[in-house]
Amino acid sequence: MDTSTASFSRQTQDASARTNADRRRYKRVHLNLLGRFMRQDEHEYPCKLNDISVGGASLFSPVSVVMGERVIAYIDQIGRVEGNVKRVFEDGFAIDIQATRYRREKMAAQLTWLLNRQSLKIADERRHGRLVPKNEITELKLADGITIQCRLLDVSLSGASVETTARPELGHEVMLGKLKARVSRYHDNGIGVEFMDIQNPSALRKYFG
Repeated sequence: MDTSTASFSRQTQDASARTNADRRRYKRVHLNLLGRFMRQDEHEYPCKLNDISVGGASLFSPVSVVMGERVIAYIDQIGRVEGNVKRVFEDGFAIDIQATRYRREKMAAQLTWLLNRQSLKIADERRHGRLVPKNEITELKLADGITIQCRLLDVSLSGASVETTARPELGHEVMLGKLKARVSRYHDNGIGVEFMDIQNPSALRKYFG
């Protein structure tokens, strides 16, 4: 191996080591944010953020993507993030975020602020607690007017977890019983919804208690 080849090889290894070290420094945070993403064919789809760092993000999605595909996502309260698909999993995918150092610094500040705000919100929800409903069976009315029976897993003042085989798009409005809600996430047994208005305990007991 000549000197120039050896030098190039060392530079490549050093760059790879720095990249891996940078990725280990990026702390992932879980944030409950909705958004949309555009695939390489320029079609757009809804998505929901699973976790994110300044180096990468994983998203829940109703459509499948392929490894290496270029994706541009617009996440509520974060803005535009873009990169290539590095991992595909059930109901979603992960990307490497490609951004300038300035953009990463700005995003780090955004994530810190959002995480602190979310922590305060979670603490508030824990004070209210979650209701395990006595009346587990209720109706879920989808955006196309179809009404199906579903099973409530739990309910809080701000949302509910529902057992159902239906997979309405993230962000779509539905009716859970008599309450307006928006689909916020998918889970193994169904969906999570956020109520359009924060409910009071007496209303929850009336509808689901």
